[in-house]
Amino acid sequence: MLADILQYSVNGLMVGGLYALVALSIVLIVKATAVFNFAIGHLMMLGGLFYWTFLEMLGLPVWLSAVLALGLAAIVGAVIQRLTLHPLIGQPPMASLMVTVALMYLLHGIAVMLWRGSIMGLPSFVSIQPMIFGELTVSRMFLLSFIICMVVFGLFVVGFRYTKTGLDMRATAEDHQVARARGIKVDNMMLITWSVASIAAAVGGILLGLRIGVGPPMTMIALKAFPAVLVGGIDSIPGALVGGLLVGILEQLAGGLIDPSLMEIAPYVVLLMALIFMPHGLFGLKRIERI
Repeated sequence: MLADILQYSVNGLMVGGLYALVALSIVLIVKATAVFNFAIGHLMMLGGLFYWTFLEMLGLPVWLSAVLALGLAAIVGAVIQRLTLHPLIGQPPMASLMVTVALMYLLHGIAVMLWRGSIMGLPSFVSIQPMIFGELTVSRMFLLSFIICMVVFGLFVVGFRYTKTGLDMRATAEDHQVARARGIKVDNMMLITWSVASIAAAVGGILLGLRIGVGPPMTMIALKAFPAVLVGGIDSIPGALVGGLLVGILEQLAGGLIDPSLMEIAPYVVLLMALIFMPHGLFGLKRIERI
């Protein structure tokens, strides 16, 4: 029993790393623009499809395909922010929220139109033979995916803390008026935030595509990042990491120890519990409005 719990917990960590990276993308946009991006799964899908196009259709090397896919994802994020969300600055938050919902269907339609909406496999560049540590079995692909997610997450955190652009982004996220008073170009910071968030989503899309293939169905898996965001705190970057790992572990434990069918609904049970009992999450900022 103890060995099973350990195995499912490790599996959950591997899966949760991807949830954490997608949750980071959501949190970045929430912090900078106060918009919850419901189209995050479709940005993931586009990143995976870009990578597949460069790698399989054009025959480019793996590293070059990844770089071009991430660059194109950044451009898509910037275009989305400038054309659809920038004109809504000052409008009710619901307007921006509905724009991200509309983007879901728009990006889905583009994927179906250009890539026929089918699932396309990506070649694996690691051995399919798992690593065995005593009674513990670890997939090489899952481990590599987890390591990449954590490295990318760490790079983003370091960038936010120690680079001028990162500090400007943090200032913009805290208060737009104060940021403008300090000479920060808030509009540019919003543009950069969407580009960076799209890059994070694209990395997640590529890594997920290596597991299950790239195509519209992968967008449903991104929904599991929503509970991670709410558990960790909707405006907390460390919370995105903790929430993603926690949701991954709980999902695997529920599916492995109780019933496999629970694996699909466990994250949403966590979502409901977080909304009811921890609306601000573990690390979220509690805001009190006085009337």
